This record gives sequence, structure tokens and C-alpha cells, in this order.
Amino acid sequence: MTFASEMQVSNIKPKPYTDRFKAYRKLLKPYFGSERIVRQYTPLQEVEVRRFLWRVLKDQKGLTQHIQTEAGAVILRIAYGYRVEPHRQDLLVNLANVSLEQFSVASTPGTWLVDIIPALKYVPAWFPGAGFKRNALQWRKNLEDVAKLPYALVQQRIEDGKYEPSFLSDLFKSNGIPSSGSEEELVARWTTASLYVAGADTTVSSVGTFFLAMALNPEVQIKAQKEIDRVIGLGRLPTVEDRKRLPYINAVVQEVLRWHPVVPMGVPHMSTVDDMYDGYFIPKGSLLMPNIWGMMHDPSLYHDPMAFKPERFLEADGQSPELDPQSLVFGFGRRICPGRILADSTVWLSVAKSLAVFQISKPVENGVDVDVKAEFQPGVISHPAPCQLQVTPRSDAHEKLILLVEEEHPWEQGDGSELHKIRS
Repeated sequence: MTFASEMQVSNIKPKPYTDRFKAYRKLLKPYFGSERIVRQYTPLQEVEVRRFLWRVLKDQKGLTQHIQTEAGAVILRIAYGYRVEPHRQDLLVNLANVSLEQFSVASTPGTWLVDIIPALKYVPAWFPGAGFKRNALQWRKNLEDVAKLPYALVQQRIEDGKYEPSFLSDLFKSNGIPSSGSEEELVARWTTASLYVAGADTTVSSVGTFFLAMALNPEVQIKAQKEIDRVIGLGRLPTVEDRKRLPYINAVVQEVLRWHPVVPMGVPHMSTVDDMYDGYFIPKGSLLMPNIWGMMHDPSLYHDPMAFKPERFLEADGQSPELDPQSLVFGFGRRICPGRILADSTVWLSVAKSLAVFQISKPVENGVDVDVKAEFQPGVISHPAPCQLQVTPRSDAHEKLILLVEEEHPWEQGDGSELHKIRS
């Protein structure tokens, strides 16, 4: 099975790769382009992952919300210097998650009748059957709020001389605040918003997949915890500095990315010229959707591809490790995800620290395990289907280790109320 045979080709016309898109990527590269650069965000990631452990300890039923809060806390602090609400639902995180869900539905091919009958785009929004247009107007407003509200917050803070260092504040300090309505303002606003829109939801999917995989594969969890206990001990949590000494944990992260890639159909690419590949003719203007899920479950690349087996990425009995999924799941070539290094680091820390302190299993009712299945939701970004898991501390000592974060990193007041004033 070749990669070309796993590409769906369509004549849908996407937007071309313009100077605006080039400007987006140019702004991101100095902040996320290498492991050395991304390392500056490690202290923030370490703290927020520890706060995630604390939230799960206090309320395991809210696991999915806690994962969303963790991902939002990291990326919003980096992008805007924005602090999420520590103990209640955050306005910006909630608004962004709603917009991401809507985006995932809206951009799934074939969801709307207008995808099949393009002429329907000329039908007025009030016309019966044109509900997709009314949805689009509201969903667009939600997405624009995600970009405009924190942008306005940072702009106001810069003008007041009281701001948190962040990606956007650095842009303002370096280039000045762009004039309203200018191309420079649009690029700065949407480049910053893309950090959350593209980065947070994918991280949420990967971390959610990890918890599901551990509940379904207790033998993997046991091996991973034995490695942590042997290398790290019981007195502290794993850190990024320990990563090279934890090969099985690294393999678990790789298998999470392979077992359920967060963007199963990848990001569409458009051919700019007529092309041929492996006997396939690809006309200019075609939309190519790489079947990442198919590649990650190709039996010629991965043995027993439906099983969750981290060992496949470890050399054993003279057998070479199988293909690293990171070479595919983050995209290809010059269009590869610019935030992949940051996302990988956040996922690794979430996996390693969670395994260090938690026992993850199927819930038990009346002494019997509740059935949990590996089911996933459709969408551009695919998440595990909602299910309840049991997440408990491995021991009293591990619980105390989780609670230490309150002493070492006291909770800070969130910025939700300040953002609410701007929204009003």
C-alpha cells in the first residue's frame, strides 16, 4: 500500500498559499522553531501540568475539562500572557473550545448539503433549508471573538504599560501596535489566535487518548510505572530533563500519536501544477487529503496496527523500531505544524507525570468493571468519545506529591473578569 493510494483527491478549490499565510509562519518560527527556543516555556508547562494533576485529584469526573484547562493555560499564557481561572470555568477557554468544536463540524467534508450542491451558497440565509448560513454567521462571530478579545486585552495592557511578556506583546514591542483594520493587525491577531486554535485542541485529543489507552491496556501502564519508579524514584515527579532516561515513556507517547492521530485526514494540500506520483495523475488545483489514520494503521509499516503496543518503538531482539509517527502526524515538508515541538513537550509531561502518580482504570460499579471501548468522534480534530474513567492516586505518598503544587506554586488570579469587561 503506497502513500499515494491513501490520498483522496477532490476538485474543491481551497484558498491559495498567499503572502498572508507566509507572514503567519514567518512570525511563528522565531518563537517555536526549535527545541532550544521552546525550552524557555518548560517551567510554565511543568507548573500547569502539576496543576492539572491537582484538578484531577480533586475531581476525576471532570477529566476532559481539566485536560482542556491544562492545554489552554499553557498556550494562552504563551500567546497572550493570559492566566486562566484557577478553580472555575474560564471564559476564554470555554469560548475557544466551543469555537473549535464548531470548526471541526463545519470543516468536515460532506457535513453540509452545500458541499454537494454548491449553488446553495446563493440562497438567502432566511430561506428554508439555509440553516447552514445562519450557523455560519454565528460560528464565525464566535471564532472572531476568540481572536479579537485577547488581542484587545494585550493591546490595552501595552497602552497602560502593565503587561505580561507573551508572543503578542513581543510583536507589539518589536513592531508597534498595528493600525486598526490594517493587514498587519489582521496577521498579528490571527497568527496569535492560531496558536490556541491549532495547538490546544490537538493536545487535548492526545492527552485524552492517553488516558483511554491506559484504562484499556493496564499491562502498558504497569511497565511505564515500573520504569518511572526505577529511574525517578518516589520522591519527585518526572521532568523534561528525565526524558532521555525514560525510553518506555517516550514509546508510550509515540504510540498515543500513532494509535489515534488527532487529525485523521491531515490538513488539506492543494496542487499548484499538474503532477504525477506513482502512476496517479493529480490535476492542478486538486485538494489532497492525506489519510494519516490509514498510514498509522498500515500493516506494512506497523505490525498488529490496531493494538496499543509502545514496544514497537523500542529496539528488541535485533529488530529495528518501527517508523516514528511524528514524521507523519504533524504534517509534511514546509507545511509541517510549526507548534509541534511545544505540543510534543506538553503531551510528554502530561503522560509522564500522570503515570507517576495516578492509577488509571475502567470504573467499577457493584464490584464489576464498566465496559469502556476505544471509540472516537468524527471531525477534523478527532477526540475520544465521552466515557468515564477511574483515576486515583497510586498511594498516599503520591497524593502528597500532587498536593505540593499548592505550596510551591500558589494559585494566581485569572484574567477572565478583565476579559469579560472588554467583551461587554
